[in-house]
Amino acid sequence: MRQLTSRILAAAARRYLGRKGGFDLAKVGMLPDRTLVPLRRAGIDPVPELAAIRDQAPVSRLPVPFGLKVWLVTGYDAAKQVLADGDGFSTDFANLAPGVAGPGGLGFADPPEHTRLRKLLTPEFTMRRLARLTPRIHEIVEDRLDAMAAAPGPVDLVAEFALPIPSLVICELLGVPYADRADFQRLAMARFDVFAGAGASLGAISESLDYLRTVVEVQRRAPGDGLIGMIIREHGDEVTDDELAGLADGVLTGGFETTASMLALGALVLLSDPAAFQLVRTTDEAAAPFVEEVLRHLAVVQVAFPRFARDDLTIAGTQISRGDVVIVSLSGANRDPVLGPNLEHPDPTRTPTSHLAFGHGLHRCIGAELAKMELRAAYPALVRRFPGMRLAVEPAELRFRPASIVYGVESLPVRLG
Repeated sequence: MRQLTSRILAAAARRYLGRKGGFDLAKVGMLPDRTLVPLRRAGIDPVPELAAIRDQAPVSRLPVPFGLKVWLVTGYDAAKQVLADGDGFSTDFANLAPGVAGPGGLGFADPPEHTRLRKLLTPEFTMRRLARLTPRIHEIVEDRLDAMAAAPGPVDLVAEFALPIPSLVICELLGVPYADRADFQRLAMARFDVFAGAGASLGAISESLDYLRTVVEVQRRAPGDGLIGMIIREHGDEVTDDELAGLADGVLTGGFETTASMLALGALVLLSDPAAFQLVRTTDEAAAPFVEEVLRHLAVVQVAFPRFARDDLTIAGTQISRGDVVIVSLSGANRDPVLGPNLEHPDPTRTPTSHLAFGHGLHRCIGAELAKMELRAAYPALVRRFPGMRLAVEPAELRFRPASIVYGVESLPVRLG
């Protein structure tokens, strides 16, 4: 999020100061603390300041420099209004300043380009198509549990459980050849390695895109049964190799880190709540509502893609001007009391809410159902295989990401019992 915010602020500064380049954000100092409140956490919970902001107003001004007007939406109803309004808001960075390059992907594209590309992917994420992955998801989970059981001493659930499962599922989804899956996993993990630094991560992104282009080229000649092959068979030359590689990389970006963070933090919820642990371990029907509740409670994607107002409009009584930036706090909206009582605490028996963990409207995460399938398979299997599992360190020793769009724990050492 710091990099994304820096890009927005640097572009705004160039616009505000009338400069075309050479701007160094570091020269103007750090962002005000309140600006980063939507990304701050105390353990797995948003900091109390976020709820205080929401209690004051569902829409509030974020203090940022350079004359840029940024609004933070923390109320649930206001969040849904913004996320659903594809006509009133754009996610294209070009709305901020001419020539500003956005991160790319469906999340930063507007209709009609967004509509065209999403239509290519949507059929591959229907429940009928995803059902073919169910047996493999369970096999992948069981294989990871077998490997954990054979490991000596404490096991890191992040490295041995949370990261491999979604990367291998995405291999299945995309149709990555078996011979290449070890390299694909390495690239997937390297791009989100918080210790390697931004340069290493950018290098891994470039390398993964290059690799995916070769996969696309091979499947042009002989389409496989995965997502890439399906799109080639059904759309042929309507989609370019670069577009296909970009879509595949978007699936990796959207489905890997988020699901890995959910697997690790959801396991931490289970380890911290013996009653929830026992319920998920002993009751088949408990998995689905538990998954929905931890999706709401954890909201690992803390804020939605920035929105840029196309025209003057009103959100929850607040006047938004054309060109203003609107940031929706998904973690704040998911704990708005309008969704129910006692939302600051996870309740595995809660009737599932209409949470915004996957967003809402035309940019709702296209892989939401696949992520839920993975979580519903993984959590019960984990606690049933290791009923005596417990943390191998004191909770205070766990290290979490200090400020990032996708929240997560860096490692989760456990003793399996």
